[in-house]
Amino acid sequence: MRGATHAKWAACAVAVALAATACGGGGSSGGGGDGSGIVSSSWGDPQNPLEPANTNEVQGGKILDMVFRGLKRYDPKTGEAKDMIAESIDTKDAQNFTVKIKDNWKFSNGEKITAKSFVDAWNYGANLKNNQKNAYFFGYIEGYDKVHPEKGDPAAQTLSGLKVVDDKTFTVKLSQKFSTWPDTLGYPAFAPLPKAFYDDHDAWLSKPVGNGPYTVDSYTKGSKMSLRKWDGYPGDDKAQNGGVDMKVYTDNNTAYTDLMAGNLDLVDDVPASQLKNAKNDLGDRYINTPAGIIQTLAFPFYDSKWNKPGMEKVRMGLSRAINREQITETIFQKTRTPASDWTSPVLGEKGGYKKGLCGEACEYDAAQAKKLVEEGGGIPGGTLKVTYNADTGSHKEWVDAVCNSINKALGKDKACVANPVGTFADFRSKASKQELDGAWRAGWQMDYPLIQNFLEPVYFTDAPSNDGKFSDKQFDKLVNEANGETDTNKAIGKFQDAEKILAKEMPAIPLWYQNGSAGYSDKVSDVSLNQFSVPVYDQIKVN
Repeated sequence: MRGATHAKWAACAVAVALAATACGGGGSSGGGGDGSGIVSSSWGDPQNPLEPANTNEVQGGKILDMVFRGLKRYDPKTGEAKDMIAESIDTKDAQNFTVKIKDNWKFSNGEKITAKSFVDAWNYGANLKNNQKNAYFFGYIEGYDKVHPEKGDPAAQTLSGLKVVDDKTFTVKLSQKFSTWPDTLGYPAFAPLPKAFYDDHDAWLSKPVGNGPYTVDSYTKGSKMSLRKWDGYPGDDKAQNGGVDMKVYTDNNTAYTDLMAGNLDLVDDVPASQLKNAKNDLGDRYINTPAGIIQTLAFPFYDSKWNKPGMEKVRMGLSRAINREQITETIFQKTRTPASDWTSPVLGEKGGYKKGLCGEACEYDAAQAKKLVEEGGGIPGGTLKVTYNADTGSHKEWVDAVCNSINKALGKDKACVANPVGTFADFRSKASKQELDGAWRAGWQMDYPLIQNFLEPVYFTDAPSNDGKFSDKQFDKLVNEANGETDTNKAIGKFQDAEKILAKEMPAIPLWYQNGSAGYSDKVSDVSLNQFSVPVYDQIKVN
């Protein structure tokens, strides 16, 4: 992101990703098990058009993972970054890299993938004038400050650190050493793009052309996106089905009802109201597995009412008013774990997770909650409004429970009220444009399994996912120092020191760590979730 350096220390970081569960199902359907059957899955409209460098939310990310492949791909079971289009990525000094690509890859329109396909895409993604939400992922490549300046217009149109050598080779120079930079290249922002993306951009946006196991057949916003197996796909992870129909639901309870009625094959987020029934309803066709996701409540630091002296006590008091243990047990049937820091247990201690780092600020205490809120001057306006999207994720149940917990602790009926927004796309648009007041649900799903990814993109000054506009000079300083460390333990220590600042300022209240949950019909088998809690669609078979 702007103004930030990137990690040298990650050379020794170990990502602990838990294996997803693959469960078989019985029954049969018209697919006949020959790979021609179509899987139907629940989905929500993405916030933005499906440009790889402009998609930073889950629903759009699901499609990118099906339509694109990059230099690396994260193993669905282990999380390991494995070569995909990359033949090799070599370096002698952890700063200058030579990338060689395999010569058998092409886009679904027949265009051959070359080194230029990557270099042009990365230059496009990084350039300020293209307004790509994931531009900061290119920030460690030399010349980023020229194509994406803090202020003013770009002084250059391309990254000086990118050079095409020949059709199969390009070089990358980073602004500093970053030994495991290649491990970040499984993120969709680094996908290659065909010439059609630039030649007729509007046409491409209406029907994206990629190089993954699926192609986009059609998309009707608010209804369905149909993806179909690409028979010419050269990868070893070929689709085991004929395609996937991603059906838009504005209520995942309706999706679950359709699943039970045989009208849907896959629900990738079992609604909270059905968690107590899912095991009995689905048996082995119910999946519940840890994932790199944390749910939080964020605050508007762009609003002076929430960013004045003393308000940190109010935010901390609100945190202490939330009975996480009770909510995760009664609402989520223990498929969530109360959060005690801002990362995820899937990282493990070696990856930077430290249980209890938030301290008392994340522990329920009604008396202390009331005292802190009063000492801080009270909730602005007298009522905390908690905004959430009502279409996916069973957010109504837990937001209501959080507000009930706050109201009970503070002894006021309307100290907290829920504020639903109809769709995920509308909700994200309001959040990213700083149009929300009060608090809002702000879960984070990791892009790659490193502690840096849970902190820097979300809380660093002017980071692209810092929707609340929190800014703290000491936090930024510690993150930059951690990124400059070559010793993993020292780097993690500094990241955790930065987390301690979050515990004092509470820009977002950690709620719980989230498991991935899914349920599927007896018409499909080989269903699993990856370490990001996303279904591995290409491996699903239609019986």
